[in-house]
Amino acid sequence: MLPLDTALALVSFAFATSITPGPNNIMLTASGVNFGFARTIPHMLGIGAGFMALLVAVGLGIGAIFSAAPELQTILKVVGAAYILWLAWRVANAGPVGEAADQRSRPMTFWEAAAFQWVNPKAWVMAVGAMSVYVRPDHATADIAIVTLIFGLVNVPSVGTWAAFGHALRNALRDPAKVRVFNVAMALLLVASILPIVAL
Repeated sequence: MLPLDTALALVSFAFATSITPGPNNIMLTASGVNFGFARTIPHMLGIGAGFMALLVAVGLGIGAIFSAAPELQTILKVVGAAYILWLAWRVANAGPVGEAADQRSRPMTFWEAAAFQWVNPKAWVMAVGAMSVYVRPDHATADIAIVTLIFGLVNVPSVGTWAAFGHALRNALRDPAKVRVFNVAMALLLVASILPIVAL
């Protein structure tokens, strides 16, 4: 088991990195507004599952591949940025709130959200940071499991807060013009979220 002070520090790290704005939380807010909380649940669960899988992979050594081949980091950043730009376009063009919503619009699925974690630069920074700080070489297997479990318990409620916030805004955004402005603003924030991570 991790020492208590280390475990508490890990919980704080998991909460701080999960609750702060980033591509996932911006998309969840927009999804909460456009589709409601219930329809956003698969998106939330996909984030949690995908990130937990990424944590295990990093803990088992996939992160070392990027250290050994820095050009792969560049490829990941380019692919991730391109995908986030596509998601921003999708958010900006989401339909209006309510029954009149464009039927072509839909929330992100569980599997789409899970797969996105593998090209999300913030998720990689979080995973590498967690595994490099909180996994002890002589307790690697147990610590990888503990880190993954703690993130699983902290991440979904944290990101769910953003979906709930978006859902709470639905009544204020019934006007199609207002929801259009909101969606464009969320899309611009999504684009902006790329910049500090890609610059690393």
